[in-house]
Amino acid sequence: MAEDINSPANEPQSDETSVTRRARGRISPVRPLGRSASPRIKKVKSEPAASAPRPSIRKNRPLRSLVILSMVGGLVATVALPAYGAWRPAADALTLQQVAADDAQSLVVASDSSASELSRGSYSATTPEEIQKKKDEEAAAAAAAAAAEAAAARAAATIASSSPSSGPVNISMVSPGSGEVRWPILDFTLGRGLWDSGYHQGVDLLSSCGTPLYATAAGVVSVSQESYGGYGVAISIDHVLGGQSVNSLYGHMTYGSRQVSAGDYVSAGQLIGFVGSTGSSTACHVHFEIHINGGVVDPWAWLQSNAS
Repeated sequence: MAEDINSPANEPQSDETSVTRRARGRISPVRPLGRSASPRIKKVKSEPAASAPRPSIRKNRPLRSLVILSMVGGLVATVALPAYGAWRPAADALTLQQVAADDAQSLVVASDSSASELSRGSYSATTPEEIQKKKDEEAAAAAAAAAAEAAAARAAATIASSSPSSGPVNISMVSPGSGEVRWPILDFTLGRGLWDSGYHQGVDLLSSCGTPLYATAAGVVSVSQESYGGYGVAISIDHVLGGQSVNSLYGHMTYGSRQVSAGDYVSAGQLIGFVGSTGSSTACHVHFEIHINGGVVDPWAWLQSNAS
């Protein structure tokens, strides 16, 4: 007795199922069931109901295009604006001075410039210490000039008081002559000579107090003092004559009459002071000494041989 089996072939097929089966081109065979087996029914799953239609992608395209255009515009602005800011029209061309003024830390040098040496004398004091030091130096120089003028005035007064009948003395006069060696005094009387009356290393040339004294040769002043031992007011000058080291000394000068200081350079016949009677002296005269290469020589014989 045949069994009536509910086969999907006997059921009406939906359009989708029928289309599927037509596409496959065959129908699954019906297998006979055994006695103990229950009838197997193949269930055909129906397709789920169609979901709601998706929103069209075309609606998002304008927004995406707007975002892309904005990004491109920002990129263009980032690249172009700095370049535009650095660009200047020809009418706004700047000179080297204007460029240097805008950027004080930079140095603009023209291609045709040349280097030049700077003189230290062109520098000026800027700090308070430098300004004060410069003021002190100027004050010291002014004081030295005033002291020199006062000394000259005292010397002139001393000369006038010691020889009132001689009239004014020209303290700028020089010893006459043109030789390398000059006479240290012009109007004198020869006094005590070398080694006379005991230990005496020079010659005494007697003259009135206030008589001008001159450098016997060019050289550098080594001593200029108001009190130089027994010499009183004295000046000593170092010379180089004929390849020899020569030293001349002038003692017993008038107080305040020295016209040169230690370290000064003097020329032959230059005025250095005035005759006096200071130190170990009992009359107006100049004590004159000459040392050659450190040894004592007769100054009177030396003057007679070399002065002109």
